[in-house]
Amino acid sequence: MKNSTIKLIIYSLSLVVFILVVLLNKRVIPAPTEFPSLIYSFPKINAFINGTCFLLLVLSGIAIKKGNIQRHKKLNVTTFGLSSLFLILYVTYHYLVPETSYGGENPLKSIYYFILITHIVSAAVAFPLILFSFQKGLNMEIPSHKKIVRWSYPIWLYVTFTGVLVYLMISPFYPWNN
Repeated sequence: MKNSTIKLIIYSLSLVVFILVVLLNKRVIPAPTEFPSLIYSFPKINAFINGTCFLLLVLSGIAIKKGNIQRHKKLNVTTFGLSSLFLILYVTYHYLVPETSYGGENPLKSIYYFILITHIVSAAVAFPLILFSFQKGLNMEIPSHKKIVRWSYPIWLYVTFTGVLVYLMISPFYPWNN
C-alpha cells in the first residue's frame, strides 16, 4: 500500500475516533436506556488494561534497548491489541453511561481535572502517532519508526499511566459504587 494511502487511512481513522468521542461526551448520539450491567465494570477493566499496557510498554522499551527486536515486536503487538480493546470498551461505555463528575469541593478536584485534560489531549495526539509507529515498525522502516517513536512512546506511556490515575480518582464518585 502506498504511503499516501496509509497516511490518509490513519488520519481519517484518528479524526473519526476523535469526533465519535466528542459526540459521545456531548451526548449527541442518543443511547439506549437499558443495557447489561456488565457495562459498569468497563472503567475498571479499562484501568487494568491501561496499567497492563504501561508495563508492556516499559518492557518493550527495555527489550529494544537490549536489541531484542522479536520480543519488542511481540510486546508492542500485544499492547496494540489491548489498546484496541480499551478503545472499544471506552466508546461502548461512554455511549451507554452518562458522564460522572468529580464530586463536591474535594481538594484534589483541580489535580484530577488537570490530569484528565492532559490525559485526553495526550490520547488524541498519541492515537495517530501510535498508528504510524506501529505501521513503520511492522514494515521494518526503522529510521522512520525511531523518529515517530521518539514522540509516541513517552506520550503513550503518559496516557496509559494517567488512565489508571483518572480511574482511581473518579471511581469513588460512580453512582453505582455508592
